[in-house]
Amino acid sequence: MSAESLILFFIVGAFLVGFAIVFAHFAAPNSTNPQKAEPYECGIPTEGLTWLQFNVGYYLFAIIFLVFDVESVFIFPWAVVMKEMGMTAFIEIVIFFFVLGLGLLYAWKKGALKWE
Repeated sequence: MSAESLILFFIVGAFLVGFAIVFAHFAAPNSTNPQKAEPYECGIPTEGLTWLQFNVGYYLFAIIFLVFDVESVFIFPWAVVMKEMGMTAFIEIVIFFFVLGLGLLYAWKKGALKWE
């Protein structure tokens, strides 16, 4: 790919994005209601303390879920090239699962998977 075509690509991309923003600005309905500038809180006044601290276990559970979700993203390309790479790919995925298993065991022992 030449430098000229790359520059043209970025110019056309910037033009299309700019056109979409300008078009949306003029085509969208416009309301000057002062309530529109207020934060949306579903219309119900809050009762009591609104700043509650969540249990850190929820965040740990979510992070562990993301780790195993990302793991599945790495398994698909491995499965595609497994036949071509042979035993090397198999050894690498065994090491990968071993490290993930150690992480799961660590989280289990620390109690991060208990939903309380």
